[in-house]
Amino acid sequence: MAQLKSRPESLAGLVDVASGRKPADLVVRNARWVNVHSGEVLENSDIAVTGGRFAWCGSDASHTIGPDTVVVDAAGRYAVPGLCDAHMHIESGMLTVTEFARAVIPHGTTSMFVDPHEIANVLGMDGVRLMHDEAMNLPVNVFVQMPSCVPSAPGLENAGASLGPEEVAEAMNWPNIIGLGEVMNFPGVAAADSRMMGEIAATQNAHKTVGGHYASPDLGIPFHAYVAGGPADDHEGTRMIDAAARVRQGMKAMLRLGSAWYDVAEQVRAVSEMGLDPRNFILCTDDCHSGTLVHDGHMNRVVRHAIQQGLKPVTALQMATINTAEHFGLERELGSITPGRRADFLLVSNLAELTIDAVYARGQCLSEAGRLTAEMPEFTYPASSRGTVKMKRDLQASDFRIEVPGKSGKQRANVIGVVENQAPTKALERDVDIVDGVAQMDRERDICQIALVERHREKGTVVNGLVSGFGYDKACAVASTVAHDSHHMIVVGTSHEDMALAANRLREVGGGVCVFHEGKEIALVQLPIAGLISDEPAEIVAEKAGSVVKAMQDMGCKLNNAYMQHSLLALVVIPELRISDIGIVDVRKFEKIDLFV
Repeated sequence: MAQLKSRPESLAGLVDVASGRKPADLVVRNARWVNVHSGEVLENSDIAVTGGRFAWCGSDASHTIGPDTVVVDAAGRYAVPGLCDAHMHIESGMLTVTEFARAVIPHGTTSMFVDPHEIANVLGMDGVRLMHDEAMNLPVNVFVQMPSCVPSAPGLENAGASLGPEEVAEAMNWPNIIGLGEVMNFPGVAAADSRMMGEIAATQNAHKTVGGHYASPDLGIPFHAYVAGGPADDHEGTRMIDAAARVRQGMKAMLRLGSAWYDVAEQVRAVSEMGLDPRNFILCTDDCHSGTLVHDGHMNRVVRHAIQQGLKPVTALQMATINTAEHFGLERELGSITPGRRADFLLVSNLAELTIDAVYARGQCLSEAGRLTAEMPEFTYPASSRGTVKMKRDLQASDFRIEVPGKSGKQRANVIGVVENQAPTKALERDVDIVDGVAQMDRERDICQIALVERHREKGTVVNGLVSGFGYDKACAVASTVAHDSHHMIVVGTSHEDMALAANRLREVGGGVCVFHEGKEIALVQLPIAGLISDEPAEIVAEKAGSVVKAMQDMGCKLNNAYMQHSLLALVVIPELRISDIGIVDVRKFEKIDLFV
C-alpha cells in the first residue's frame, strides 16, 4: 500500500479531482451518506477518493470518473465513517498490534488510540517503541499514547520498569505518539505530585492530549483537583452522575464496553435522560480479549449496544467517529466522510444493527462480507521481548500456605470481592478457619486463595491473600502473567498443589495463562512476548483463550468473562481491594493493609 501523503501535500490533487480536471481513484455511487458533522443521512450521494483521501462528497460525482477509476455501486447502502476506538490496550487481546488490527478491521475499526502501558510495565521504553513502530506499518490508523504510570502506583507496587517525565518528554517527539496515556495515579495528580505534574506538563507543552483515569466515586475536592491537573477525558465512570460530572468540568466522558466492562448503559442516560450534549461523549472498549474480537466484534459491538440503549444511530456513530477525532485534534484528518479527510469508511446495509458489508481505509478495500481481503505487513518481535518470566525458582505448595503461627479457630480476614462486569472490587470481611496455624480456603462459602508471584527481578517472593466471587467448587488453580498493571503473576485457586503447578508451568513456557485441576493441565495460552502477547493468529489465540474460559467454568465459575476479572486483581489504582508484590492494598486509602483484621 502506497504511503499516505499529508493533507498539505495532497491539496492540488484533491482540488483537481473535485473540479473534474483529474479522475478519482475510487468513486462510490448511490450511497446514503452518514454525515456526522450535520447529523444527517443524505440520500443518493456519491463519494470520490484520490490518494487515500476524500475529494468529493455530494450528489453527483460523475465528473470525477475516468477510464481507470474504480466505481462501486453502494446500491442504497449507508456510507459510514470508519470507527474509532478512543481508549484501548492491545495487549488485553493477547495479540500483536498487527494481529489485533487484522481481527478488528472486518468489524469496521479503522482508527485506534492505544495505550501500551502493559508492555511498558514489563519492557519499559523498549516495549513502547516496539508497539509504536509496528503500528506505523499498518494500513489503518493506530495512534500511540505514551504510558503515564509505570508503575501505576509507586510505593504500592514494583513493575519491571519505571518511566517518568524525561521519558514522556522524549516520546512526545516520536512521530506516532498522540498524547499521554491514562493518568491512573489520581491521588498523585490531586496532590500535585512532581512526577505526575512533570509528565502532564511535557504532554501539554507538546500540544497533545492527556488521557484520564479517575477511578473513585468521590466527586468532591479530589475529583476537582484531578481535573485541574490536566486530564482531558475519563473512562472509569460507571454511573450516570459520573458521566455528567466529567462533561460539566470540560472533560470528555468515555463510555466503555469491553469484554468484561459494561459501563455504557448507565452512563449514556446522561444524554438520553438528562439531555446533555452528546458531542462530549465518546465510546471506547478499554480491554477486549481475543475471543470477543473474533466472535462478537469490536467498536461495531459498542455502537450497536449504544443504539440499543436508545441513542439515535447517527448520535451513537458520532460518539465513535468525529467526537473521538476532535478530542485528539485530528478532526481535519479522520472521523468523517468529508473532503480532505483520510478515506476511511464502511458500507453498511442496516444502520441500526450496523451490518458492515465492506471496510475501506485510505481508499483501499480491506474487508468484504466480514473477511479480511488485504495483506497485512509482517513485524518480528526481537529476542529481547521474550523470556521475561524471571522467577528465582520453581514454587512448592508450601509457598502458597497462609501461615498464622499459634492461631486456631476463626480469624477475621480482608477478602477481595470480585464484581461481575465491572473493574472495581469490593472490600469484604470474612471469618476464615485457622487449622494448625494455616488459613483454610472454603469452597462452600466461595473463599479461595489468591497469590501474587514476583516475576521481573527473580526475587522469589509470593504474596498470599483471599478472594471471593469466582465460585470455584473443585480443586483447581488459574495462573496468569497478564496481571494489570505491573504484570507479575496472579494465581487464584482452591488447591495449594495446583497453584504451584500452574505457576511453574508459566515459568516453563515464558508466560501465559493456564488452568490446572487435580494436578493436570486442562488449558493453556502461551504468551511468549513480554508474558502478555502471543505470536499466533487471532483465531488460534481466541480458541485457546476460549479453552481457558471453559476450564474456569468447568471448575464452577459462572462469572461473565471471568478471566478479565482475574487479570485485574492486582490493579492497585481501582478501588477497593487489590493485591500487589508488597501485599494487600486498600485503594480507597492508597495504603497497604494486613490480611487479617
